[in-house]
Amino acid sequence: MSRNVVTFHYTLRDPQGRLLDTSAGGQPISYLEGAGQIIDGLDEALRGAAVGAKQRVEVPAAKAYGERDDTQVQRVLKALLPVEGDLNPGDQFKAGEDAFAPVVTVVGVEGDEVILDGNHPLAGVDLVFDVEVLGVRAASAEELEHGHAHQGEAGGCGNHDCGCKG
Repeated sequence: MSRNVVTFHYTLRDPQGRLLDTSAGGQPISYLEGAGQIIDGLDEALRGAAVGAKQRVEVPAAKAYGERDDTQVQRVLKALLPVEGDLNPGDQFKAGEDAFAPVVTVVGVEGDEVILDGNHPLAGVDLVFDVEVLGVRAASAEELEHGHAHQGEAGGCGNHDCGCKG
């Protein structure tokens, strides 16, 4: 099966129509199909889309950032956290130093304990995307090997963490 690199602009809303994010006025998103670079439901919906296509894509939470998992909410001693200073509900930080450490959200502070939520902020939320496809091209052998789209006309990677030479 051949895989494509798809480039698109999007506007993301929740089911009540509130704006959550948009690429309008900024750089479009480019991704390699099936590489896990965008949420599964959107990746699946854009497969086979033609350049110039505009579509609304409704993605259920299970195919977006997953359902909320109450086991991801935990109490932790503040002294054990990798942050300094005051913490307040709504604050977010990486729960470790490696590149794949999860981002957690402070949901409460009680004395010397902090209540942290490891769920993605959009876990449990159905999402609505308005998408305009700007480009579709076959992925190069190098992109398939690296597992992500390379940017720019020269085909360079631009992701210095992946080990690419480009």
